[in-house]
Amino acid sequence: MSIFDKFFGSKKLSQQINMAAIGTDMHSHLIPGIDDGVASVNQSLALIREMHDMGYSKLITTPHIQGEVYKNTPEIINSGLEEMRQAIKKEGINIQLEAAAEYLLDDKFIEKFQAQNLMTFGNKYLLVELSYFSPHPNLFNFIFDLQIDGYKVILAHPERYSYWFNNFKKYEELKDRGVFFQLNVISLGGYYDVAPQKMAEKLVDAGMIDFLGTDMHNNNYLTGLQNVRTEKYLEKILSSGKIMNSKL
Repeated sequence: MSIFDKFFGSKKLSQQINMAAIGTDMHSHLIPGIDDGVASVNQSLALIREMHDMGYSKLITTPHIQGEVYKNTPEIINSGLEEMRQAIKKEGINIQLEAAAEYLLDDKFIEKFQAQNLMTFGNKYLLVELSYFSPHPNLFNFIFDLQIDGYKVILAHPERYSYWFNNFKKYEELKDRGVFFQLNVISLGGYYDVAPQKMAEKLVDAGMIDFLGTDMHNNNYLTGLQNVRTEKYLEKILSSGKIMNSKL
């Protein structure tokens, strides 16, 4: 132990956390070639094997669905899901794989909602994300309409929306409206830089996080996931009893 650690306390755990404590990952991009995630079946298999070895027993992969960029459909996603299930079976990896989607709340989202063909998981949970530049002006209307229709809205990685970093009341307003928050676990290790890490810690301290996700895209994310397993804030949130991944 260094002199610094002796007086100020180490920020790291002495042993890695077994991710079996989370069990189910509910945010990843593991279907090859349909968004900015994995490019090939082999790349996906390598990531899935590593996640299994860390302790995950179930993965709900969530490809992007965005208006003009990733025009994925349930048919495209389910086809890719079946391909990966067959590959996992062939490789003998004992892990459960399901699929939903990560929907960007953009101008095209209302068309998907009106078509009543949204991909959900668990008890009608719907994973949504916002633009990194600004929230959609109809954000609260989208949330209200979805909830009236029985959807349970999960906001992906709230710690990454920098336009709210100096306006914590926006997070509180979303929670007051019944929105669930999903933290990218790698944020706790500083993967996206210091400011998102600090916001992640603030949300954990406030008891606002409901789900943990890897947002797994590639080997860089895998390294981030490996590194975060010794972070004390990960231990803190797992010991809080608030995380709902095991119910999925």
